[in-house]
Amino acid sequence: MKKIGFLFAGQGAQYPGMGRDLYENYEECKKVFEVANKALGFDIKEICFNGSKDELGKTEITQPAILAVNMAALKILKENHIEAYASCGLSLGEYSALIYGGVLNFEEALPLVNKRGKFMQEAVPLGVGGMVAILGLKDEIVEEVLKKASYEGKVEAANYNCPGQIVVAGENKALDKVIELSKELRGKAKKLPVSAPFHSSLLKPAADKLMDELNKVTIKRTDAIVMSNVLGDIYPKGADVRELLKTQVMASVLFKQNIEKMIAMGIDTFVEIGPGKTLGGFVKKIKRDAIVLNVEDKDSLENTIKVIKG
Repeated sequence: MKKIGFLFAGQGAQYPGMGRDLYENYEECKKVFEVANKALGFDIKEICFNGSKDELGKTEITQPAILAVNMAALKILKENHIEAYASCGLSLGEYSALIYGGVLNFEEALPLVNKRGKFMQEAVPLGVGGMVAILGLKDEIVEEVLKKASYEGKVEAANYNCPGQIVVAGENKALDKVIELSKELRGKAKKLPVSAPFHSSLLKPAADKLMDELNKVTIKRTDAIVMSNVLGDIYPKGADVRELLKTQVMASVLFKQNIEKMIAMGIDTFVEIGPGKTLGGFVKKIKRDAIVLNVEDKDSLENTIKVIKG
């Protein structure tokens, strides 16, 4: 019997046309997009299916768009009686995991992440900061690099994705120093096409504004096992969910630690839900023999059902 973990896509996974195949093939998925359009007050379905790459790339649009696609894919999985022992998301994806766990309400989460995206974009003026992916160096070496580069400006670890891959965020001058030092140590470093230093302390203004919005949404207590990016572990019983989601905006995403914890629970089958296959790739670098599946369209859904149900 397979022990299943759900992984929910986060920002960066978006692409024009995402979700269309599910919408066209499954009535249940149509309802998800109808709910999303009503909750947001604009046509997110049209943007997902026919919007340009640039339009989909606007953070305040990207976040509700990915959430809607994640939930459409989840809906059809649940219709096929496939459930997870635990769930996890990468950054924005954590909101989908919390919805799956019954902690957050989908209709309330959509405008919440729309505002989250807006606040994150506004927190740091364009051209001030960004993010850099560092490949091929151990975590502790990257952390030493960050200490040295911090003399040039603020720079911090933003995402621990998998062994040998960390994303850092900060001010541009410090990021340039990170690239220089990483290359000297024979690591690879490249700037990412993002417009702000997400998951760094520079995002504190966004976190503060987000808390005002989090205070307006319903948080339910459940027994579901949901992973927290901030803790690198399970949300504890009685955890302050709002405070952890506030902190998540300006703290490191401990995704690698989340996956290691899920593996320690005995999870051997990971289903990536939503656009792309990035998270499954991270899992394979952590545990090569893990079963990794995904659901983003009809073909991937049918393959996942076939593998899980045999």
